Amino acid sequence: MTVGPTRAHFIQYAPAALAVVPLAAGPWSALAAAAAGAGAWAVGASAPVLRSLIACGLTTTGCGIAASEVLAAGMNPLIALGLAVPAGAAALAHHRNLAGHLPAPELTPVTTGVGAGAATGQTSQAQLITAWWREYISGPTQTEGRVLIQPGANLEHLGLEIDSGHVAFTGIITLPQGQQVKVRAADIASVYQVPVSQIELGDPKHYAPNALPVTVHLKVPAEQPQITAGAPTTPQELWAAYVGVPEGAMPGTTLTVTRYDGPLDWEGIATRDRKAIGAVNLQDLAGNLDLETIQIALAPGDKPSQMGIRVMREHALMHGTMLSSVLDELSMDSRGYVRAGTYVDGRAALLPLAQPGSGARHLYLVGGSRSGKSGLLEQILLSAHRSGIAVILASPQAGTIAGASLSAYLGDGLDEAMGALRLAYALMLDREARYRSPAFPFTDPLVLVVIDEAHMLLSASSPYHLEAKAIVEQLTRRSLKRGIGVVLATQTPLAEDLGNSTVIRSQLLIGGGAVFLRCAKGQGSLVGANAVEGAEGIDLSMIPSQWPGQYAKVADRDMSGLATEVAAAPEDGTFGLGYLLTPGSQAVQFRSLHLDVPPVSLAGGEPPVGIEDCDAWRERDAIAQTPMVDKRGKNLVGSLADLLAAAEAGGSSQEPAAHHNPAGLHAVPGPARPVGAPAASDGQELIKPRILELLQEHSIPMTAETIARKLEIPATRVKPRLSELKKRGEVINEHGLWRAA
Repeated sequence: MTVGPTRAHFIQYAPAALAVVPLAAGPWSALAAAAAGAGAWAVGASAPVLRSLIACGLTTTGCGIAASEVLAAGMNPLIALGLAVPAGAAALAHHRNLAGHLPAPELTPVTTGVGAGAATGQTSQAQLITAWWREYISGPTQTEGRVLIQPGANLEHLGLEIDSGHVAFTGIITLPQGQQVKVRAADIASVYQVPVSQIELGDPKHYAPNALPVTVHLKVPAEQPQITAGAPTTPQELWAAYVGVPEGAMPGTTLTVTRYDGPLDWEGIATRDRKAIGAVNLQDLAGNLDLETIQIALAPGDKPSQMGIRVMREHALMHGTMLSSVLDELSMDSRGYVRAGTYVDGRAALLPLAQPGSGARHLYLVGGSRSGKSGLLEQILLSAHRSGIAVILASPQAGTIAGASLSAYLGDGLDEAMGALRLAYALMLDREARYRSPAFPFTDPLVLVVIDEAHMLLSASSPYHLEAKAIVEQLTRRSLKRGIGVVLATQTPLAEDLGNSTVIRSQLLIGGGAVFLRCAKGQGSLVGANAVEGAEGIDLSMIPSQWPGQYAKVADRDMSGLATEVAAAPEDGTFGLGYLLTPGSQAVQFRSLHLDVPPVSLAGGEPPVGIEDCDAWRERDAIAQTPMVDKRGKNLVGSLADLLAAAEAGGSSQEPAAHHNPAGLHAVPGPARPVGAPAASDGQELIKPRILELLQEHSIPMTAETIARKLEIPATRVKPRLSELKKRGEVINEHGLWRAA
């Protein structure tokens, strides 16, 4: 005998059929719902079960009609499939009602408002929300054996808010007059299975006791992760969180990324809406982005409201540009520029040595020990030689410039360097006297006065402080129109390195460019008294001496022995890495050329460019020995005639100055021993009293070379005597300057 479905089976599975049939039959779901209801009544189902079955039928009917319309309109079938979720939930609720226990509803509202219930005019989502509210909070659809939260607390004025990632409903909990709403946020959260934090109940103080607004957030957007330093986030997010904020390095700016190859390799443009960005502190910017300073480069644009940004995993200038590979770019072009190195974006970094139709240009060079300053000076000497520019080189620290043989006049040593400055000043006076005639053509060569370690001449501790300061101030002010430029190099940008002269610095920057290389810690800040327009916020002491990861390479020791043939590679240090400031622009990161070959070897063996035959050049030896200020450091000689007269008057008592010859050698004066004086081997002790007498007579400190010249004794004999006097405590040596104790 065939056994058909029992009454219990029919009641149990009819809602499931109602949930599936609408998807396939569409409008015919109403007929299926009616048939199922009639069958349940015919077999004598209880009233609660019938009510549950009818509610399930209404829900599935609405979903079926909506699904049919979605499919007929050619929309995404996944939307139609999603409409089955409320129907399935209703079927599951009905099945659990039969079991007689309180379910834990799993509400997943559909994020579409298409379709309406055939009986109520509500959307399927609203029907389901209302059904749960009546089932567990207000009634009257209470299941047998279940306690309502607050009978009669109906949900009125139901409204849905559905958008991307967010589903919520609002309403007003309403009770008859005289009653008070006692439904709590925790009660509503337990019914709809959401956190209590997603339930918003109105404050009873501001509403009637029997009417309280409620908002339930069924689905909220996923919480965005907090941006933390070092976390893998986009450059735009990091910029907005740390850089563009009021306390960031570039407040009020937004970032547009133009190239992105990873979090440590990208380029972009920072823009501030119709306002100039102004000075940017590179250290603050690196801190905001949690990077090393050397990994960031700024590139100012034509608009003051924009700034180019580059972040590098491996610095673009780490491998350098070889000097020998750009030999053709070392000579001046038609605008007076020469190749000095390479910018961080790969473009050629140019600096001016002349201005066509106007004259020469100045250059201010700052760089501490092992920064690449001497290498850049050698490169400039080579460019001057190849461009037909004569050089007067003042090098107070003797023997430090390998390309010194390319200069027309070399003052090697403190005293001789002062002589070179005097000659440069005399040449300017000579040209001023000759160029006053309009008929005189400008046919003389351009001249560069290169002053290395200028602080040894200009600082207050120098014996030539006042005279050197007066001469350099006049040169920087007046020499450009005479075809004479000044290249001044110091170890720090501190004002005292320039003799505390604001004139020298301002004239150097106005009359040309500037190169800033690494400085010692605490001595490289270009702010405050050392501020340079166009280089604001840069701290040269923050330029590292090694590339990132270089210390690990050094730790890998090679015990095979000293390789005497190995040459330094660009990756071995950051020599020449710094900032180039050209007239009318901002300082841009660059690196000078790597000297893979000695610059002097590229001169072709040609003699140095000479200075024109003039009075100043013919009398150069006497001029180099003639002080040009009085004892107070005032009243600098103002005319060539007065200067030549002073040189002639002092010529009989002055020692000829050493100057450059083609072989790069200098004459060393021999001892001038008076007739009858004891021989050197017998008269060593006689030198000491003369040294003491000289130092006591003069109040200013002197170098050993100055003492030797004044006493007409070779320096090789004076220096040992000074050391002996120092041991006795009779003289004191401070930074190479000797004075009586």
